[in-house]
Amino acid sequence: MAVSIELIKQLRDMTLASVADCKKALDDAQGDLAKASVLLKKRGLEIAAKKASRAANQGRIEAYVHTGNKIGVVLEVNCETDFVARNEEFVRFTKDVAMQIAASAPLCVNIEEVPAQALAEFNEAQRQDYAKTHCLLDQPFIRDPKQTIRDYLTSIVARLGENIVVRRFCRFKIGEE
Repeated sequence: MAVSIELIKQLRDMTLASVADCKKALDDAQGDLAKASVLLKKRGLEIAAKKASRAANQGRIEAYVHTGNKIGVVLEVNCETDFVARNEEFVRFTKDVAMQIAASAPLCVNIEEVPAQALAEFNEAQRQDYAKTHCLLDQPFIRDPKQTIRDYLTSIVARLGENIVVRRFCRFKIGEE
C-alpha cells in the first residue's frame, strides 16, 4: 500500500519522528495513523532502552528564571557527546524541562530517589499519585499533558540516538527554604 505524503507529514507533526520512521510505521500499520503512532512510540522505547547503559558524560546546564524573578531553576541534563549537547532539539528539551520544574515544583528526578521508608505506607496507586506530583519524570508535561516528561525524554533519545539523562536540578523560590 502506498502511503501519501500528507499522511506521513501528519504523523511527523504528531510525533516529531523522522520522515523515514513515519513512512515505515505507516507502511507497517497499513496506513492507520493511530496504529503507526503507537508503533513509533514502541520503537522509541526500545531505542531508549538500548541506549540507557551508555555513559552520558557531556551535556548542558540550563538556567531558567521565571517572569518576575521570584522563581529560578538550575538543571543538569547529560548526553553522550558535546555535538548533541549543542543540538537545537536537545537545547529546547532542557529549556522545556527547566520551565516544567519552575511551574510544577517537583522534589526529585524520579521515584528511585525517594527513600523507601517514605513510600513504605503507600499502596501502588498512592505511589503512582505521589510520583505524578513529586517526581519530575512522571509528571505530565506542561506543554502537552498527554505525555509525561519521561515520554518526552524517550522521544528525544530516539530522535537524537544518544543516551540522555536528567541528572539533577535545584529550584529556588523567593521566601522558601
